[in-house]
Amino acid sequence: MRTTTSRTVQLLIALGLLAAGCGEGGTAGSGESEPAPDTNPRALKVAKAWDGSPAAEIWRKGYYPMADAVQLPEDAFHNDADKEAYITDNFVLRGDLPKAPTKAAKVTWQHGGSLTLPLMKAREAYDRLARSSGPPPHLTVTGAKLGETTLATSRGPATVPAWLFTIEGYDTPLKRVALDPSKLPEPPIGPVGNSPTDGLWELNELVEVAEDGRSVTVHAYHGSCDDGPGVDALETDGSVVLSAYVVDTNDEGLPCTSDLHTGKVTVRLDRPLGDRILLDAFTGRPVPHGNLTGPSPSWR
Repeated sequence: MRTTTSRTVQLLIALGLLAAGCGEGGTAGSGESEPAPDTNPRALKVAKAWDGSPAAEIWRKGYYPMADAVQLPEDAFHNDADKEAYITDNFVLRGDLPKAPTKAAKVTWQHGGSLTLPLMKAREAYDRLARSSGPPPHLTVTGAKLGETTLATSRGPATVPAWLFTIEGYDTPLKRVALDPSKLPEPPIGPVGNSPTDGLWELNELVEVAEDGRSVTVHAYHGSCDDGPGVDALETDGSVVLSAYVVDTNDEGLPCTSDLHTGKVTVRLDRPLGDRILLDAFTGRPVPHGNLTGPSPSWR
């Protein structure tokens, strides 16, 4: 299933020349649009390697979030300054943080099953938020307590422990999940290479899985000389393999630079994702989820 988008977001990344005919100060297009690449052979290899593998078994038993570990206050943000402070990890602490009452906590899945994992201390959770100590704007934390929240995971919705941080000026807390994800399994197949190969590109991040599981939204890369990214989906009983590529332009004489962009692409599925593994055909790995500041570090 193919889908494309023209919406782009500038990334602070430069990778040299991104596509044929695309260079600094050049022009794009030859008047003819190239056909989309055949993504099926690589996707089939990735699906075959993962389906029924030990890596897939580890994945299905572990705790792998499919959403951000941070959940913002309900009324966030009050202004652009607060949003900037959050994106730049600029927090200050004006109060005491509690000690963890226990050393372990439990993930409980909505559809059954649970897993006990080490509980993250409040100070560590705060340090994951406050990675900058620069000048204002900043968000002020005045306290915290241990609670819980619901989070999308690879095994469906789960109830997980979370530190509830009181943010000055906000009526509801900022929630930070108090667990680290399980260690990612060693993938049973390697990446196709360190650069786009046979028209395939690495996906940037998973943005959202629809509530009914019938679609997934991702950020995919493309350049300045094309019509945006496209994403194919190959579905099996055990996995959904996403193959990202660039849709060529057939316009002539357009200004062309080597900038790298991302576009948001929503891929419709034939049936709900469920507990199937969402894989990137290029890397041969699970697609990392992202947040306001980029792909989750826990997936790297």
